[in-house]
Amino acid sequence: MPVQTAREHVVALCLELSRRGYFAGTGGNLMLRIDADRVAVTPSATDYLEMGPDDVVVLRWPDLARLAGERAPSVETSLHARVLRARHDVGCSIHTHQPVASACALLGRALEVPAPWRATLGPRVPLVGYAPSGSAWLASRLARTLRPDTHAYLMRNHGILCCGADAAAALRALDDLEALSSQHLVERIAHQAHRTGQPALWRVIDALHARPAAG
Repeated sequence: MPVQTAREHVVALCLELSRRGYFAGTGGNLMLRIDADRVAVTPSATDYLEMGPDDVVVLRWPDLARLAGERAPSVETSLHARVLRARHDVGCSIHTHQPVASACALLGRALEVPAPWRATLGPRVPLVGYAPSGSAWLASRLARTLRPDTHAYLMRNHGILCCGADAAAALRALDDLEALSSQHLVERIAHQAHRTGQPALWRVIDALHARPAAG
């Protein structure tokens, strides 16, 4: 993939992720494998609705030396790099704070994946223990959790990460994780509503059902 094409693709991805409600303001980041020698990563502290291709940072692989882009790369660059180093089948890694899956990350439990979503997510969505944003500790915690058949990860108190062979596959994983998370939360809230008889909980379930599907 030509470098300029990759940078334009990153911008288009960020706009699409913003449209879906997965990125907001400067929140969220991604890394795209360009070729065997280079990756493109979102810049740090940049509003994605105002970002242009020249803002996208191009790094040399695997030492992450900057080749193009005046802005600093995302603080989560090492997080994405751990994924792409461990998973040579992965071409795109995306970290979001998408609302429903991030709520599941706050619960502090892994998610079992039923058959309809296993092709895009894997058999289980693991939980990565909490560590500060942008830290080597967080990157190492994720690295210890990575599995070759797993494409989605909950990061406790810090949103989620999904990956795929390309950007389209990573986007499908994000959407499927959001759908799985909605189902999981509805089941948990319904159980609590039946147990306690609180009508407010049914309104929460109605709100989750009313959320528009991404895509």
